[in-house]
Amino acid sequence: MSSIDRRQFMALAGLGGAVLVSGCATGRPDQADFYFVQLSDTHWGFEGAPNPDAKGTLHKAVAAVNALPQAPDFVVFTGDLTHITDDPAERRRRLAQFKEIVSALKVKTVRFMPGEHDASLDRGEAYSAFFGPTHYSFDHRGVHFIVLDNVSDPAGAIGAEQLAWLDQDLATQAKDARIVVFTHRPLFDLYPAWDWATRDGASALERLMPFANVTVFYGHIHQEHHHMTGHIAHHSAKSLIFALPAPGSQPKRAPLAWDPAQPYRGLGWREVEGGARSAAWEIEEHTVVKA
Repeated sequence: MSSIDRRQFMALAGLGGAVLVSGCATGRPDQADFYFVQLSDTHWGFEGAPNPDAKGTLHKAVAAVNALPQAPDFVVFTGDLTHITDDPAERRRRLAQFKEIVSALKVKTVRFMPGEHDASLDRGEAYSAFFGPTHYSFDHRGVHFIVLDNVSDPAGAIGAEQLAWLDQDLATQAKDARIVVFTHRPLFDLYPAWDWATRDGASALERLMPFANVTVFYGHIHQEHHHMTGHIAHHSAKSLIFALPAPGSQPKRAPLAWDPAQPYRGLGWREVEGGARSAAWEIEEHTVVKA
């Protein structure tokens, strides 16, 4: 069976925009190419400047994913599902509303992880009641996925217990295994003064470094950013609520102003294409509303 990549499909079908279609060159379902969608930092419950459409962008993103010509294998939300509140009842109400909204996704598998807005004030208790464990792993088409929780600890650490779990999880993997890590905060010190780091992230990276094919996808910084730690690639995702400035580009970490002429500039979600036969991932960014 010959393969056809995304761009070839678009040319044959005469389609415009971003479409991701994968083919299986090996004929083995467990070795087939696939793609997933990453959304991050929806901050459901946020209101006011700089996003006058705060109650609309999540719905628009769900509609955009549902409109894809081919459904992704899964969707993953990389944290800050809801906006922070110190009212436990309100926190649960927002989590329930978020869960109801994203239940409209026409995808069989949707995976979640918390951000500090969801979990730091109660160590993930409410989040876990709605979405289950805050860290876990799973396998999909020859790729091992690891979800790390670096937000439930108010100090912004992964913690010794979870690092021990990571050791056990990685012990089952070959050194050339395809490994993808999902986390909310960056595992490297991007800009600690703005809380853009993980206190013991270096310990997690030290454990991952012996593996040849590791990629990290994260959120938290509300913008696209790419970084290498040795051979480990880190890719951050845009937010669906407001954009933030480049690391250290201004004195304070403050949301970028809403531009009525380009209302969804800096907001978006992404598709990621890969498979068991290649160590590379192809990333495609989308705006909330197609221009």
